Amino acid sequence: MARKKQAGRRVEGWKAKTWYKVNAPEAFNSAYIGDTISADTENMTGRIMNATLGELNNDYGKQHVKMKFRINRVAGDTAYTEFIGHELTKDYLRSLVKRRSSRIDSHVIGVTKDGFRVHLTVTCYTLMAADSSHIHEIRKRITERVSAFVAGNDWQTVTEAMVTGALAKEMMTDTRVVFPVRRIEVIKSKLLGRVQVA
Repeated sequence: MARKKQAGRRVEGWKAKTWYKVNAPEAFNSAYIGDTISADTENMTGRIMNATLGELNNDYGKQHVKMKFRINRVAGDTAYTEFIGHELTKDYLRSLVKRRSSRIDSHVIGVTKDGFRVHLTVTCYTLMAADSSHIHEIRKRITERVSAFVAGNDWQTVTEAMVTGALAKEMMTDTRVVFPVRRIEVIKSKLLGRVQVA
């Protein structure tokens, strides 16, 4: 004979839990991300929350930018987060691909002034098909420019430049000298950790 479930314990477990409001970092104006539930605030540290840039800024033209945040502290009924990376949606990236043109991906790993080690994926879309020498030179210029920008700024500045498109605009000037470029996007970023800064 099957044993009956003890429904009472489950109800008590839910009653012991509390809902917390989750906010984005100051770089995103501490915008409200959503709610999460937990019985113990210590268990919340490290929890990942997702939101789009459009939701954070009330700009639905930015719904294709998916943001990742990690809870790093809790105060009262509010949880605070740190930005750990972003990614552009696949349908948006597909819309950027055109026939008889080239897509050039560059992977850059660098350390910011305040010790954040990050991995950025930058993609360049050309107006027409580029040959191997142009592709090599464009990738080299993007890697050098992004590496210098990351090393010369703190993580908050790098974050803002990535998601607003300011970093991509800076690279357009350099690459257009080499070959006609239609668009440059930082399509993905990931926070790899912290390092000790001298």
